[in-house]
Order: sequence, then C-alpha cells, then structure tokens
Amino acid sequence: MADRRSAPSAAPALPSLGGTRSSYRERVADALRAALIAGELRAGEVYSAPTLAVRFGVSATPVREAMLDLAKEGLVDAVPNKGFRVTAVSEKQLDEYKHIRSLIEIPTTAELATTADLAALEALRPVAREIVDAAVAGDLIAYVEADIRFHLGLLALSGNEHLVEVVGDLRKRSRLYGLNALVEAGRLEASAEEHLEILDALVARDEEAVRAVMTRHLGHVRGLWAQ
Repeated sequence: MADRRSAPSAAPALPSLGGTRSSYRERVADALRAALIAGELRAGEVYSAPTLAVRFGVSATPVREAMLDLAKEGLVDAVPNKGFRVTAVSEKQLDEYKHIRSLIEIPTTAELATTADLAALEALRPVAREIVDAAVAGDLIAYVEADIRFHLGLLALSGNEHLVEVVGDLRKRSRLYGLNALVEAGRLEASAEEHLEILDALVARDEEAVRAVMTRHLGHVRGLWAQ
C-alpha cells in the first residue's frame, strides 16, 4: 500500500485552540476521524504523523497521540517506523451500520417531534447552518464534524446516553467516499439543507414529516459509499 509522504492540500488547518493538552488532542482526533469518514484518508494507505501534522497545521505530537486513540477504536493500525494504516471497511459492514442506524435514528428522531423542548431543538439550528456553510465551501471535514454534532445532539434529546454512544460509534466507523463527487456535482448543499428540513419538521411537531425526511436523509448514505 502507498505511504503518503507529501502533504495533500485538501484539509484545512485546525483553528488555534485553548484549553488543556487533552482537549487539544481530542480536537485533533475529531478532525482525523472526520477526514477518515469523508474518505480524505483512504483505507489501506499509511500516513505518517509528521505528514498529517503538516496537513492539519499542528505539531506531530498531538497527531501521533490522536492516531493512537483512533487505533484503540479500530479505525487505524499502527505500522512500526512508518505511521498508521487506515483500516478497511467492507460494503457488507457499511450496509449493516446503515441498517442499525436506520433502526435507531429514524424512530428516535421522529419521537422527538412530540417530546423535545422547542428551545433545545432551536439550539441545534446554528449547527445545521454550519453543515450548509461547510457544504457550500466544499469543506468535507467541517461538514462531517458538524453533521456528527447535529445528529448526536438530536439523539441526546431522547435522554438515552447509551443510544447516543452506539450511534456515535457507528458513525465513526462509516465511510463517505462519495462526498467529493457530491461537491463536484454541486449536490452537497442540497443534502446539507435536509438538516434544516429535519429541524423545521421537529419544531412543527410533525412526526410523520420527520420520519419521511430522516428516511430520505439516511437513504443517501448508501450512495456515498461508492468510490
């Protein structure tokens, strides 16, 4: 497999962060997960910490620490003296992930139309707009990060922490290789706007509309796996 020694230009530098070393490491890990999910880090390829550090505009140490965290999650494997190899995910696994997500996310989100506090729902609107902004800018890493925050934020309103943890793990393991194709075709923005559509249906207390939009929204995921 290839060992990328040059720094690709697609990923933006991470913003300057305050807080603890641990929080910075977590922020780097989140960005790396998003790059992996978006397909900007490809399965089977080996990436060195210094190369990724240049790509994300940070030092090599937090990248190396973050990649060790991803290794514990099974998302990458350490390759001695070279870096980390992104683990492959089969289409069968991706189909299984999507099936489980549909079983959990569609009914849980639909139920929020009758149970969720309106103020809590509106608090997620800025995140939904972040998704749209990232789609317009073609920033896939920001898109994936905001998308995860939006959907896990919605599920958290159910009050079931274990459910959120399960879906979060499934999202980490997913791959959306087709995002670049959507950007090139000018279709990513339309997909992003579905997040605002979900919120509008929830605020309107229209459970059937929420179920319909969520079904359509998750239905797009399978197509995004095509390379």
